[in-house]
Amino acid sequence: MYWNRNCLFIACLGILLSSCSFSINKDRHEYVQARDAYDAGNYQQAITQLSQYIYKIKNVSRREARAYRLLGLSYEKLGQTDRAMEAYSEGLEFHPNYVPLLLEAARLYQENGLTARSIELYERALAQEPLNPQALTGQAANYTHLGFYSKARTFYDEFFALTPTVSPYYRALYASTFLRQRDYEKAFIHITQALEQDSTNPDFWRLSAEARRGLNMNKEALSDLDMAIMLAPKRTDFLAYKALWLYEIGQYNDSLQTANQILKVIPNNALALLVQALNWQKQGKRNRARQQLTQIVRGNPLSFVGQVAQKMLSTPE
Repeated sequence: MYWNRNCLFIACLGILLSSCSFSINKDRHEYVQARDAYDAGNYQQAITQLSQYIYKIKNVSRREARAYRLLGLSYEKLGQTDRAMEAYSEGLEFHPNYVPLLLEAARLYQENGLTARSIELYERALAQEPLNPQALTGQAANYTHLGFYSKARTFYDEFFALTPTVSPYYRALYASTFLRQRDYEKAFIHITQALEQDSTNPDFWRLSAEARRGLNMNKEALSDLDMAIMLAPKRTDFLAYKALWLYEIGQYNDSLQTANQILKVIPNNALALLVQALNWQKQGKRNRARQQLTQIVRGNPLSFVGQVAQKMLSTPE
């Protein structure tokens, strides 16, 4: 009799465990299906499946945390930023220490200008993983955005210590923090290191040009800027830098020529029109300059360029 009761207990336990195993495997299969839909670019399908999956399991498993992350990413792919934020926020209510979810949420808040919230989330991620590279570089970007350049570099320094072969992209960001503090010598040192790793990035050459300009190396600065323009001929912002720098060093004809290059790409570009007016003033063509300034003010009086033009018009000659 005892043996029979024992066998009955073992059989019931086996059935129960088999049922649990089936349920777990079924849940896993449903998650994998949703993940495969996301990987295939079927984001709306992924959202539907992930939402059903999360509603169904209602637990605190690691797979559910991954589902919330994937749900937020799916909304992002469809351009539904608010829904993505909601997904990340809800996921963090149940999984407050899940680092991948913290990182995605922090990144999205950062990209949308919600810097304070992004800082908070990166801090929480770093509390769990103090040497997480994405959290370190993300926090550095946040403090750079706020103008706390020295603090930003402390996070970059920790990141560099972890990464013997630093990406030139991050070395350039590091250089830009010195540039914004007008420490042109250190900016030049670090952007040169970035260029040694990648000499094909036009923005690296533009940073080098700005550093050289700050060091009063005007000829070399223009040479670096020309390299940036050669690598990215459609970047009118590079042409604008060049037009203004040429004006500042008194090369008015060359500055006008560069402004004309911008206007061929973007007719009625306000900055290029202002550069033309500035050069004509220096060349004694005052009436032509005033006509140009008046045109700029009529176009958009509230813009920065429009306000500069208005001030120039109101200033006695």
